[in-house]
Amino acid sequence: MQRSSRRKRRPGWIRLFIRAILLIGILGMSGLLIAITGAFLLKPPPIQVDQSTVFYGADQSVIGEHHNGQQRYWAPLDEISPDVVDATIAVEDREFYDHNGFDISRIASAAATNIKTLSKAQGASTITQQYARNLFLSHEKTWSRKLEEAYYALRLEAHYDKETILEGYLNTIYFGHGAYGIEAASRLYFDKSAEALSLAEATLLAGVPKGPSYYSPFSYPERARERQSIVLHSMEEAGMITSSEKTEIENTSISLEPPGQLADDRVGPYFQDHIDKLLERELDIDPQRIEQGGLNIYTTLDPALQEKAEKWVRLEIAKDSELQGALVAIDPENGAVRALVGGKSYEESTFNRVTEASRPPGSAFKPFLYYAALEDGFTPLTSFRSEPTDFKINEDGDTYSPGNYGEIYAHDFIPMNEALAVSDNIFAVKTHLYLGPNALVETAERAGIEADFSPIPSLALGTQNIKVLDLAAGYGPFANGGEAIEPTFIEKITDADGNVLMEAEHQTNQVFDPDKSYVVTDMMQGTFDESMGSYTSVTGQSVSHLIDRPLAGKSGSTDFDSWMVGFSPQLITSVWVGYDDNREMNHAEEGQISKRIWAQFMGEGLEDKLKLDFTPPPGVVQADIDPETGLLGSEECGAARTMAFEKGTEPQKSCTEEIENEAEDTENQENQREDDLPEQEDKFFDRLKKWFQS
Repeated sequence: MQRSSRRKRRPGWIRLFIRAILLIGILGMSGLLIAITGAFLLKPPPIQVDQSTVFYGADQSVIGEHHNGQQRYWAPLDEISPDVVDATIAVEDREFYDHNGFDISRIASAAATNIKTLSKAQGASTITQQYARNLFLSHEKTWSRKLEEAYYALRLEAHYDKETILEGYLNTIYFGHGAYGIEAASRLYFDKSAEALSLAEATLLAGVPKGPSYYSPFSYPERARERQSIVLHSMEEAGMITSSEKTEIENTSISLEPPGQLADDRVGPYFQDHIDKLLERELDIDPQRIEQGGLNIYTTLDPALQEKAEKWVRLEIAKDSELQGALVAIDPENGAVRALVGGKSYEESTFNRVTEASRPPGSAFKPFLYYAALEDGFTPLTSFRSEPTDFKINEDGDTYSPGNYGEIYAHDFIPMNEALAVSDNIFAVKTHLYLGPNALVETAERAGIEADFSPIPSLALGTQNIKVLDLAAGYGPFANGGEAIEPTFIEKITDADGNVLMEAEHQTNQVFDPDKSYVVTDMMQGTFDESMGSYTSVTGQSVSHLIDRPLAGKSGSTDFDSWMVGFSPQLITSVWVGYDDNREMNHAEEGQISKRIWAQFMGEGLEDKLKLDFTPPPGVVQADIDPETGLLGSEECGAARTMAFEKGTEPQKSCTEEIENEAEDTENQENQREDDLPEQEDKFFDRLKKWFQS
């Protein structure tokens, strides 16, 4: 009986399940019917936008504006090259003329991909949906927004024909560098109307909206051509062009117009381009939202400081020279980027050498080495011999033979503080090899420098590439009591209603010891102290007359690069000068330009600021040192130099105690210091051997 009862209950559950499915289907169909009916009965949605995205400087002044709402250069569809239309449809929405606003098959395919990857990265928007999003919606990637997008697309399709929708889309899509719409893009990149674009030009532009910053033909021509190949492949698949036409276009050289009109009235165009990139790639804000969304973007840029930065780059690098330059200035307390110059002329080149280029910093990398040395027990008076040296690097007898600039050596012992001031390369390599292969790499990484360093002997001389921005930020711990900083460009973003969409959180991280950081800073001040060079000049001698406040810094050079990086308590500035094609520089004529830019910018940029000294932490003592003996100074020994030491590492003896036996004692003292490096050659070479095995 019980078994029979169970059999009778089971069909009831099945019927209930079927009824539930039918009810859901009825409700869904009813909702869809209501949506479709509403799309037709409601008034046509407006297709005009009148909001602007405004960029503000740190002083709240307007430094730039994206104002697509004015719809400048609107081109009727019949005045746009058919190749643009074909290329756009092929790469963006091949079924454009066949669907009613959204493509079910594309949505299903994208949904399946997103479910597999547990993300919403795969898009499925038709041209109509993209146009609807540009006009009415935010650009966040959520399922609710996708439903709204489909609904508005349906309304557009219900009230406007395909040609009107396509025309609107082509005139509002963003092509980068402030160019919105195909007509503006045509004038910007090719100085011609959209009607006159060739197939090669049309397919190049059709690929840009996918990532206007990433695929910029000005900034990244190779990426733009790679994207063009994707567009051509889509056109070939759609039967719009033949295989031979595709190959011909891929091999066709395309000439771009010089981007002379890009700067317009923006303050800091390189800075603002980087903001666009951050919004699009890191904050996931669609570039079209920037153009049409009515955003308020509050940046860290100081317009007055920016003007001075551009001024000195422009004045110091000859206009008719192919030499390039870059400068970035950062607040050491919070990482706010106050000025950025990505090249000597934005009108000639939009490539941002501050954020995109990586070049070897030369001796500007040495402060990290000497910080690592302090951690290993060195003091500013630790001495090595400065002389031509062949470093044996393996058991086969191979050697590494660095040299000093101009082949000038002390042929004597020099202390670490002087080695930094005059940039002695032999001292640097000896220090690096003594510390071991990873000490310098780990120190630079702690400072926040992200680069793929190899622990090779020449790393001590800055032979591996670093970005200008990263090196400036890397100096942060020296200027900020050992705390690392993260460069910040945006303080806050609000929408048209004042809602805060993003707000910066300035964070610092204690990565260096404050005492050791101050000692390195004190040594870097010697770069501009002409009394520091006992056998050659300090590297900042050529600009020392321009220094009128406490500044610490380090220059750097390779055959192809010239750097000057340094700071006050209020500002860190990094300057690079060189050629984009990595040709050799004429250092006799061009080698001091980076220093002059840096010194004059720091002088003028800080002229209204207090002339603050670097404040020593409690664990640091100041001692007057006799340069001849490296002991405590005294009137009997002559002029002394005030130096910073960690407490307990300063000399304890006075130079007067050594006067009678000065020559003998100095010899013994110096030998002991050199012996600290490789008294046992086996130990020294064992360290080198480990380098090349690690």
